[in-house]
Amino acid sequence: MITNLSPQCIWKNFHALTQVPRPSGHLEKIQQFLLSFAKEAGVEAFKDPAGNIVMRKPATPGMENRKGIIMQAHMDMVPQKTPESTHNFETDPIETWIDGEWVKAKGTTLGADNGMGVAAIMAVMEDNDLRHGPIEALITADEETGMYGANDLPEGELHGDILLNLDSETWGKFVIGSAGGIDVTASLEYKEVETDSDDVAVKITIKGLRGGHSGLEIHEGRANANKLMARVMLNAVDEFDGRLCTWHGGNMRNAIPFKAETVITLPKDNVEAFKETAADWLEDFRDQYKLIETGIELTVEEVEKPATQTPIEIQDNLVCAIHACHDGVIRMIPSYPDVVETSSNLAIINIADGKAEIQILARSSREDMKDYVVDTLTCCFLMAGMKVETDGSYGGWDPNPDSPILHHLMRIYKEQTGEDAIIQVDHAGLECSVILGKYPHLDVVSMGPTMRSPHTTTERCLIPTIDPFWNLLRQAIEEAPEK
Repeated sequence: MITNLSPQCIWKNFHALTQVPRPSGHLEKIQQFLLSFAKEAGVEAFKDPAGNIVMRKPATPGMENRKGIIMQAHMDMVPQKTPESTHNFETDPIETWIDGEWVKAKGTTLGADNGMGVAAIMAVMEDNDLRHGPIEALITADEETGMYGANDLPEGELHGDILLNLDSETWGKFVIGSAGGIDVTASLEYKEVETDSDDVAVKITIKGLRGGHSGLEIHEGRANANKLMARVMLNAVDEFDGRLCTWHGGNMRNAIPFKAETVITLPKDNVEAFKETAADWLEDFRDQYKLIETGIELTVEEVEKPATQTPIEIQDNLVCAIHACHDGVIRMIPSYPDVVETSSNLAIINIADGKAEIQILARSSREDMKDYVVDTLTCCFLMAGMKVETDGSYGGWDPNPDSPILHHLMRIYKEQTGEDAIIQVDHAGLECSVILGKYPHLDVVSMGPTMRSPHTTTERCLIPTIDPFWNLLRQAIEEAPEK
């Protein structure tokens, strides 16, 4: 049981969080859970108009002159599961297990992103032995789907001077900057046509990819199931008279899609030749990604033929636009050449029943480059006759290497570990930039224990990093600077 792990104050709270369903967009249960927790702990708490949970704990006697610290994390988790899993994220608890030094989930995302941050906040709030100045907690809603809680955070709600974001995923690294992002959606409605009576339908499935976080892992060159499918589809249309019926790939904007399925029709005489070519594609994909992906699967199976399909001119435009759409890294930060500056993730494709929708998350730490990516994607899909809209834009977080709280944390880290911490700028979007837009006086750093592969079913949390993370957080609060 993970509740027996050290420090128990964090692991017992994290276990409690795994028992409460909290996928993005379905947060009623977790909101009530957090309010009930605060009441039992004797801590002031309320849900604000944006759906965030705010907790407050007054300074212990003699600590009133310390700067106020706001601990911040998000309550929602990315709902991903393996193909064989029957897990219902709206009703079922997450099943955790210990694999050596790692905590993992059985067939689903673990929710350590950002459940570990929330568990640490809970541990602080119920710790009656901790001496501290004024403490607040901001646990935001729907971070994973658009940072809606942070974007709608009321001004004047928070009173602290320092923001500790607990949503970073490598212990020993303090994040002082992150990329901004924007959702791009291309859509089109069309009238379907009847399938040819002499044709045969096949379902093409690409799966077994690693997927991953479209910010933290986009630079690793992992395969995108939608982009692989676009190559197969272009070949099917051009060489085998394929006709598109449906396309479904990906399910989260901020996750690299690990599976895609299409249903197409083909002349009977072309089916076997197409299956042979698909086997060649699989061999090519495995060779191209042999140092990155180990489980790529591509299958073609005959299925019941749909009654309708996409008109040929619409199909050709869609397939070409998807094939041409940029996916992956566009540029690295010149001053931080190991950090991605600008990228796009071709995340979700749904084409069926006379409707086509393509969803992309574009990221950049520069606003002008973010605009460039949006313009590039817009031009691509406008040429396919689609309507292109943007939503959920948030700015980047400009690094401040002279941050007082950063140097405070680095000193404590060196005292506790004997090593120097690493200062980092992330390509992943953090809510710090949005919160700073409303509270520009805040001194901000992001930190956390080590996690790997968030947003995937191989998400895992490194057990030995939780103790030092907790020790650092406690000492940082106890030794908060004076006002």
